[in-house]
Amino acid sequence: MSKKRGRKRSSGELSDTLTLDPNNLIGKRIQHSWREKGALTKWKGTVLDRLSVNSSLYMVKYDGFDCVYGIELFKDERVSNLQVLTEKVVNNKIKVPHDAEELVGKAVEHIFEKEDGEKNEWRGMVLSRAPIMTNWYYITYEKDPVLYMYQLWDDYKDGDLRILPEAVAIPLLVY
Repeated sequence: MSKKRGRKRSSGELSDTLTLDPNNLIGKRIQHSWREKGALTKWKGTVLDRLSVNSSLYMVKYDGFDCVYGIELFKDERVSNLQVLTEKVVNNKIKVPHDAEELVGKAVEHIFEKEDGEKNEWRGMVLSRAPIMTNWYYITYEKDPVLYMYQLWDDYKDGDLRILPEAVAIPLLVY
């Protein structure tokens, strides 16, 4: 599992852990070790979903990373020391602007600011609200068709997210 974005994972003290139950991981906070190319790293995140087409595959949003990973937590030999944490899932209450449209299914222009202050515009499609962390949205972009997850209303409020007119949105549907 290579790290896609430059944000850092959150660090913190290890919480008490719960018993592992593959049928009861949805909505739980987890932590595990990941071995890749000889290096061992710690990962911490929230289990969002378990795919019905492959019940060993879980969708996990790791702390400090914008994308969502599909991972076989109990089968992938690179995963070790899997723990279910007792800490609560953080689902910030975001106030939806009164004049805002629903975002799901909309083509958007999303502005990101680099560390040097340069702004980049990314055109994307809002796919759905994320399960468990319902103030977050799944979104993918033309430039990078990875499944990302953001709290889009924050960016909308700050003027960094614009809903595109439908005439502009049509080409986005073909990736």
